[in-house]
Amino acid sequence: MSTDPILFFDLKTPSKRLRADIERRLNAILDHGQYIGGPEVTELEQKLAAFTGARHALAVASGTDALVIALMGEEIGPGDAVFLPAFTYNATANAVLMTGATPVFVDVDRQTCNIDPIQLEAAIERVVAEGRLKPRLVIAVDLYGLPADYATIGPVARKHGMLVLSDAAQALGGGQGNKRIGALCEMTATSFYPSKTLGAYGDGGAMFTDDDARLDRWASIRWHGTDAAKKESIRVGLNGRLDSMQCAVVLSKMTIFEAELEDRAGHAARYRARLGGKVMMQEGRSEDRHAFGLFTIMVDERDRVMAALKEQGIPSAVYYAKSLHRHAAFAAYAPAEPLANCDWLADHALSLPFHPYLTDAQIDGVCDALLRAL
Repeated sequence: MSTDPILFFDLKTPSKRLRADIERRLNAILDHGQYIGGPEVTELEQKLAAFTGARHALAVASGTDALVIALMGEEIGPGDAVFLPAFTYNATANAVLMTGATPVFVDVDRQTCNIDPIQLEAAIERVVAEGRLKPRLVIAVDLYGLPADYATIGPVARKHGMLVLSDAAQALGGGQGNKRIGALCEMTATSFYPSKTLGAYGDGGAMFTDDDARLDRWASIRWHGTDAAKKESIRVGLNGRLDSMQCAVVLSKMTIFEAELEDRAGHAARYRARLGGKVMMQEGRSEDRHAFGLFTIMVDERDRVMAALKEQGIPSAVYYAKSLHRHAAFAAYAPAEPLANCDWLADHALSLPFHPYLTDAQIDGVCDALLRAL
């Protein structure tokens, strides 16, 4: 086992690797002085669109702002129902509530950890039958980096006149078939939080669409709802801009992003080879390309296993210990129907150390420690 400490995330190694390039880019901003809306913003948007295959990309201040702007762009608000998995981070539900819409929590598939299309359709039909809310949008979260089942979710949503928004905060770089996340549905939101697959040195995010008019609405909302000349407010907006310096950092990170994604895939393959048949792991479909924002397994007696790993110097983390419908802030929206898989995953999901800079020896050390702890 390597003598180097095993880190859950490693933010220092890429920083050292890219420091000279990042400093060069930041010095250019200090020289031109366009700290907001500088050329780095446009350059990043163009490179993100080219990377994902989406027609348009828009840089925004955070992954949460990306979700909120997408909802505001469709004028989703009071009386509207937005369907989302209950097993995800709270930002997804917060974005819905910030627009005044009603979150409808849906159970997930235990194997993929993503929203279950069968349960989704059942939830939509219940809302339609009740007649109190208008179904407007599905937020399909690509949990841990695994794309949701868009081939099934899309037709379900369209049948009910709804749109699909991908919450790809953990999943940029993943894909399905010959398409990447960012081009799998009508709208995509992602995050550049430092520990994400493509991270800034602070908060940041991006949005993706092929629709010209939708992009125009998003750009307006991002800049306080102003017109193209930024002189008059033509809609309600917010300060959702991503500053030039964070764009410069992400641009630098993009120079090694493909290589890091390859390393993530290789590390995941080694974990899977060592742990296959011994623990349950998140599983996708054959056409899915996992971005591996996290590597997550499911274990019994999770607290005991985590404590045993800690004793052996192995960090681990839980994403997420409580499903959203169990949070105090969202309890009023808890469905009458049980969300059994969400609750089961909240008790069993365990994420292991995962980043592009792990060594084979470190991965083997994690696996050895885990197998001793089971």
